[in-house]
Amino acid sequence: MIKSSDFGADFLWGVAVAAAQIEGAAADYGKGPSIWDTFSAKSGKIKKGHKPNPSCDFYHKYIEDIALVKHLGFGVFRFSIAWTRIFPLGRGEINQQGVRFYHDVIDECLLQGIVPYVTLYHWDLPQALEDEGGWTSFSINEAFNGFVKFCAVEFGDKVKNWIVLNEPFGYTSLGYMLGVHAPGKTGLSNFFPAVLHTALAQADGGNILRSEIRNANIGTTYSCSEILPYTQSDDDLLAAKRVDCLINRLFVEPALGMGFPSADWDLLEKFQIEYGTWRLNNRMKFDFDFIGLQNYFPLTVKYNAFIPVIQAWEVKAKSRKKPHTAMGWEVNAASFYNIIKQFAAYPNINNIMITENGAAYHDKVADGNIVDTERIEYYKLYLAALLKAKNEGIAITGYMAWTLMDNFEWAEGYNARFGLVHTDFKTLKRTIKYSGHWWHEFLKN
Repeated sequence: MIKSSDFGADFLWGVAVAAAQIEGAAADYGKGPSIWDTFSAKSGKIKKGHKPNPSCDFYHKYIEDIALVKHLGFGVFRFSIAWTRIFPLGRGEINQQGVRFYHDVIDECLLQGIVPYVTLYHWDLPQALEDEGGWTSFSINEAFNGFVKFCAVEFGDKVKNWIVLNEPFGYTSLGYMLGVHAPGKTGLSNFFPAVLHTALAQADGGNILRSEIRNANIGTTYSCSEILPYTQSDDDLLAAKRVDCLINRLFVEPALGMGFPSADWDLLEKFQIEYGTWRLNNRMKFDFDFIGLQNYFPLTVKYNAFIPVIQAWEVKAKSRKKPHTAMGWEVNAASFYNIIKQFAAYPNINNIMITENGAAYHDKVADGNIVDTERIEYYKLYLAALLKAKNEGIAITGYMAWTLMDNFEWAEGYNARFGLVHTDFKTLKRTIKYSGHWWHEFLKN
């Protein structure tokens, strides 16, 4: 049985949350609307018509919730700043109530001996900027840079650990190509501009943080999945390569100064030519202190000529009789190890942090307890794989569990429960699950 001490005395253990998923107070205390407020108000966009308000009401319960982080034994609390709580319209007038709130959250972390890791963009774009085109518009970069500079100057004396973007492929693909997440746009004509402006934003943000904050530790995070071909046929192998270009390589390689991975897919070569991205390769490069990896599952893909553009589709874990979570996501710790190795193979990555990892299950209530033994087994498997990678010499400096408590899980609403703490969304009562108690014991040893 592995112990937390096996990872070394300096290894960082944390838990992660996001503003739009936990804060509530969506239209209160001067906060402006985000794209998720707008998107969730549209019929049929979120399961069961759920909305991100009041969610967990972290806005009013942050002291209690940070105390939970401390009680569970974590030393790091990763949270995000809601852009519209600072700038209700995305730029211009500053909402001082929002500024005060984040000072209070940061101060509470420091008071309780918790290290704050602050994510600047975790998907909740101001609706006012979306009305201008959002991430498809070149003006987004000017607005984002203003937001980053304000946060750096305002909070930089207290916060030294920063994450620029959360999962850029996630919000550009789901929100600007497939339309299943906010703002609900579709097509390559939206996706490619969003990709370009996001790649610029991750480097611009890093440079601003570096220039404004002394001794800053700067990272950004990527969702990642090992991409496995269903068979070893040429068609399936090429389909897997295309999917890998999109999911795993599209944003990290520009940050490393390699440009977009156009040599391995002619569609991305056309993107380079049409948008002239090679002219911006220098601006897209930034030497991050750490890269955050966020892994939940591998993807097994099969060639399908009828799927537009990518010509690939996922072969679900259930159909392959593989263990899976309540979301249908394959449980595969060996794949977690493999994707860490894939990213560690890049020569210019300084170190890796696992900034999200976790699983949704159908928790059981028994005698007032929240029983989630499947989640405990999941963590045991994945932490063992992580330790294997670390012991092989990969510079891995921390791990953050997703998530502290059950919350608003984007298009899944309140149906998908990932938390170590159960949230009763009617009473907002928090109850530590068996998995939370397991972490408490694990982190003591």
